[in-house]
Amino acid sequence: MKTSDRTKTIVLCGFYIAVSMILCYIETLIPFNFGMPGIKLGLANLTTVIILYSLGWKEALCVNLMRIILSGFMFGNLSMIMYSLAGAILSFICMILVKRTGKTSPMGVSLVGGVTHNIGQLIVAAFALRTLSILYYVPVLIIAGAITGALIGYITMLVLPAVRRVFGDLYDQSDPE
Repeated sequence: MKTSDRTKTIVLCGFYIAVSMILCYIETLIPFNFGMPGIKLGLANLTTVIILYSLGWKEALCVNLMRIILSGFMFGNLSMIMYSLAGAILSFICMILVKRTGKTSPMGVSLVGGVTHNIGQLIVAAFALRTLSILYYVPVLIIAGAITGALIGYITMLVLPAVRRVFGDLYDQSDPE
């Protein structure tokens, strides 16, 4: 990668970190409560899926981890960071694997990410609380993750062509993987 390409990639990653932080903040302002703890829209995951489809998995991972750590310190606490990282790592691995099959759209990849993110968080909760009784919550979080993941994926499919038009030459190829 040429120096100018590296610089463009770094600038784009910084931009996406800022956008994801804004989305995290907006999400804290939305009264999204169905009487179940832990259910969120996951607006910041929009940037993760966009980056996965435009820049690549390494950049998506970097931005995702930075966003989790920064938003955890700004809008949450250390416990929130721990749960978010667990969900993010599991969901990211699953999203990459599903994307590499080439048999699904950004909506499918995001749906898988939403479901597995919640499963990752439940696994950490079961260890932290030293009980498996928390697993009764699996069906609720799977349904919530599927709905919010599909929604984020759908928005990604709408936004991705516009992002590519705006940034034009910053993206060398339509799908780097």
